[in-house]
Amino acid sequence: MVGCSRLLLALFVLPAMAAAQEVRVFRGARIVPIDGPPIDDGVLVVRGRVIEALGARDAVAVPAGAEVVDVTGRTLIPGLVCSHSHIGAVAGADGSGPIQPEVRALDSIDPRDPGIQKAQAGGITTANVMPGSGHLLSGQTVYLKLRDGRTVDDLLIRTADGGIAGGLKMANGTNPQRDPPFAGTRGKAAALVRAQFHRAREYQRKVAAANGDPTKLPERSLGLEALVEVLEQKRVVHHHTHRADDILTVLRLREEFGFRCVLHHVSEGALVAAEIAAAGVPCSVIVIDSPGGKLEARNLSLETGAVLDRAGVLVGFHTDDGITDSRLFLRSGALAVRAGMDRDQALAALTLANARMLDLQDRIGSLAPGKDADFVVLSGDPFAVRTQVLQTWIEGSKVFDLDDPRDRLMAYGGYGASEGQAMSMCCFGQGGQ
Repeated sequence: MVGCSRLLLALFVLPAMAAAQEVRVFRGARIVPIDGPPIDDGVLVVRGRVIEALGARDAVAVPAGAEVVDVTGRTLIPGLVCSHSHIGAVAGADGSGPIQPEVRALDSIDPRDPGIQKAQAGGITTANVMPGSGHLLSGQTVYLKLRDGRTVDDLLIRTADGGIAGGLKMANGTNPQRDPPFAGTRGKAAALVRAQFHRAREYQRKVAAANGDPTKLPERSLGLEALVEVLEQKRVVHHHTHRADDILTVLRLREEFGFRCVLHHVSEGALVAAEIAAAGVPCSVIVIDSPGGKLEARNLSLETGAVLDRAGVLVGFHTDDGITDSRLFLRSGALAVRAGMDRDQALAALTLANARMLDLQDRIGSLAPGKDADFVVLSGDPFAVRTQVLQTWIEGSKVFDLDDPRDRLMAYGGYGASEGQAMSMCCFGQGGQ
């Protein structure tokens, strides 16, 4: 029996370990690491799942036995990070009430949804997948690596303690305004949220006072547990908000309860840029170049990213897929540059800035030794209109290749490309994300 166990170890575990330590060298591309200057005729060394080294051709040695990939004439950038997405057929809270922090996006994601493959085709390697904005609190978001996987567990990002990485989705403005039990006004919406956070504070106090004694613990509440994580700054609030007055309401709530927050969309963020900067709150901005949508987003501007960046705000971009298509994510940065944003900052807004908003900056968002080997091979300049995503790599594994017919279908569309794809609906037919 012992001999059989050793044989199984040799057959399955050892080859897997060897595969995990495969060394690939990508040589000849213009490498844009984000947190450093571009490297012309660069070399990127990947060992297993992580980056081992990068630099100019004459400064980085090719390890013995490494597979050398010629990417001459290409551009190599970090994997894109989408800080706000609805891919995977995600669905959160239902119509039973406006505040449902116990709901987990995790429990509704389909890893076979074509939206995930289309995001890979756009160079996205990490996404904050969240419920819609039809509730004041619509549930817990989940941070996913867009690996090829059979189950959602194959896509999860784990925290240092083994937990599931994610935040909490909140919203204000018109989306969560409906008939009772939902709030019908902005004032009532804020009041409901404040009351729930006060309940969470009381729950937190009772749990602490019990000091582990099960006879003294309050009745367990999954929703209040999630809010306590927010109060203890273990879980970031990702807050949908558009109008300037709604943005300031979020900042007041943050100040009152001391939670960490990322403002999402911020259509009128430029009108209160100084206040956002003073609060030290990041903004995940949506870039839309066509009119329409809803009244509260009428002041949406391509200049928002530039204005916030100049004010000192940490700015990222997001797809809000399917509001904008993940395959066109690079275009968001290009449009922001056209509207006056610094080019380097715009590229960081698609990568490292978003990684910081998700507390993942030590793993992703830039190309550096020790970080996850998440990167994209482009045909040209990241912001050139004719540039194509040629390959997408996650943790040293290729998940998208434009030369593969199936991947090309996902990139360009065609019969069968969207079979089985579902779009998250945020507010039961009332429109908007």
